[in-house]
Amino acid sequence: MAANTFGEVFRLTSFGESHGRGIGGIIDGCPPGLFIDLNFIQAELNRRRPGQSHLASPRQESDQIEFLSGILDGKSTGTPIAFIIWNSDQRSGDYDHIQEAYRPSHADYTYQTKYGIRDHKGGGRSSARETIARVVAGAIAKLFLTNHAIDIIGYVSEIGGISMLPLKQLPLYEEVEQSLVRCPDKEISTKMQSLIEAVKLEGDTLGGVVSCHINGLPVGLGAPVFDKFHADLAKAMLSINAVKGFDYGSGFEGVKLKGSEQNDKFVMEDGNIRTLTNHSGGIQGGITNGEEVFLRVAFKPVATVMKDQETIDKDGNHVVMKGKGRHDVCVVPRAVVIVEAMAAMVAMDHFLRNKMYQL
Repeated sequence: MAANTFGEVFRLTSFGESHGRGIGGIIDGCPPGLFIDLNFIQAELNRRRPGQSHLASPRQESDQIEFLSGILDGKSTGTPIAFIIWNSDQRSGDYDHIQEAYRPSHADYTYQTKYGIRDHKGGGRSSARETIARVVAGAIAKLFLTNHAIDIIGYVSEIGGISMLPLKQLPLYEEVEQSLVRCPDKEISTKMQSLIEAVKLEGDTLGGVVSCHINGLPVGLGAPVFDKFHADLAKAMLSINAVKGFDYGSGFEGVKLKGSEQNDKFVMEDGNIRTLTNHSGGIQGGITNGEEVFLRVAFKPVATVMKDQETIDKDGNHVVMKGKGRHDVCVVPRAVVIVEAMAAMVAMDHFLRNKMYQL
């Protein structure tokens, strides 16, 4: 199975399975001399880990990171950074009942057909637990970007049809993290939480939307034709488990506008070229224009529900599958840090790639 590496210059190769010994990765292309703030990286992992509230999966994993190479005296050496997070709370027996059956809307059938083998224990490689490695690489990318005054903030803007109004100003990190569902609007956050609790009692699941903003990007990141900045953002986001949609700038809503309304007028402001509006979402011609890049990522409801579902087994026999295991009712709050991580990886990768054009 190939295709486990993301990025061109700043690259992550991840490994591991949900119920294997651990999840890890190798990061290549990180410049030497970057201060690797271990406390920050662990804090990012804590934002993703299960068991952080009664709304999340009750699986108890500390997700403590162990670095194996690439760091000396707290700084990157420029060599590959290898790391691992050991699994400690596997309950593989929870999945014995699906060893021969295909779970609706999971990767069971496609993996079995493509590779001739699948790891039924927690989904193996197809499990969202793989995203741990992305959060680590994204945290290192954030440390690099912060040194260049580039900031990334994500938050939950919709769950199960309950959505926020567009923000007039970006929320503070603390405002997002104070909410159990990572929604900075207190009233909407309360409604989202109540909905998740109610749907949990039904044994069902919910989807939603994560919004993400990137500020401080220089003009010039991204390249035509196939390496457009937004194209790489789209690939990054759509590679996340359960993601069903991506848009940026005015996105799908922009199709309701006329061209004259959609166009961003250029103006001169304090000696700098700016745009009066930002329907482009900070990207024009696939290249960043210096304005804020903002995007939205849609997550489907979790495919594992605590209700009986009809399906078939590998021999084509109809079976009834019982809902078992420890799963999120809604993954969207835990996915915020994953969206941020992928955005950071794309931004850092393009930042480093862009240096070849600078004399």
